[in-house]
Amino acid sequence: MPTPRLIAFDADDTLWPNQPHFDAAEARLYELLAHYGTPQQFSDQFFAVQRQNLPLFGYGAKPFMLSMIETVLQLTDGQITGREIQHILDLGKRLLDFPIELLPAVADTLAAVKALGLPLMLLTKGDLFDQESKLARSGLGHLFDRVEIVSEKNEGTYQRILDRHNVAPAEFVMVGNSLKSDVLPVARLGGHAAYVPYHTTWVMERVSEAERAGVAFYEMQSVAEVPAWLEGLISSK
Repeated sequence: MPTPRLIAFDADDTLWPNQPHFDAAEARLYELLAHYGTPQQFSDQFFAVQRQNLPLFGYGAKPFMLSMIETVLQLTDGQITGREIQHILDLGKRLLDFPIELLPAVADTLAAVKALGLPLMLLTKGDLFDQESKLARSGLGHLFDRVEIVSEKNEGTYQRILDRHNVAPAEFVMVGNSLKSDVLPVARLGGHAAYVPYHTTWVMERVSEAERAGVAFYEMQSVAEVPAWLEGLISSK
C-alpha cells in the first residue's frame, strides 16, 4: 500500500470523553421524571425516538434535548409540566459547554504524529457549532492542519473528503473509537483504520460481530500506540 499522506483523528471519546456526559444527563433525567415511569420505560422509548429523529436532527446535545422532550411528552400523554421541560433544557445546555478534559496520552500522541511531518486532520461528526466549540475548549486546535465536521460518517462521506483533499483511500489513516463511524467505512474503502475502544459506546454506534466480520483494521488499547504504528507503516514502504 502507498505511504500514508493524511492522518485523521475522531474527536468525541477518542480525544476527550463525551458519551459519559450524555449518559449522566440521561440518568439524571430519569431520576427527575421517575414519577412518570421506570428507567427502562424511558430508555426504551428514548432509543426509539432518537432512532426516528436521527435523520432529521443529526447528532449532539440539541437533538438529545428535543428527543428527550418528545419522549416524555409521549410517555406522559402530554402531561409534562413547563418546569420539567426546563429541567431537560438545563441539562441539555450543560452538554454544550462542559469542560474538555483530554484522554490519557492524547496531547503527546498528537504532537508525536505531527512530528512525523504528515498533515493532521480532525474528522468528527455532529453539530457544527457544538463540535467547533469543543475543539476550541480542548486547546488542540493548533495541532490540526485541517478540520472536517460532517453530519454522518460513512463510505460516501469519507470518499468525498478524500477526493476534496486529493488523497487516495490507501494513503489515508483514520483513528477513532467507533467501529461503525471511524473504522469499518474507512477499512472497506481500502484505507488504514485504527480502532481505539472506549469504555462506553452510544447504542446507535454499536455494531454486530457479523458487521465487522472480514473487515481488516488495527485495534490498539490506547492512542499512545498510534505514533509507533504509523512509523511502522511509513518504514515498510
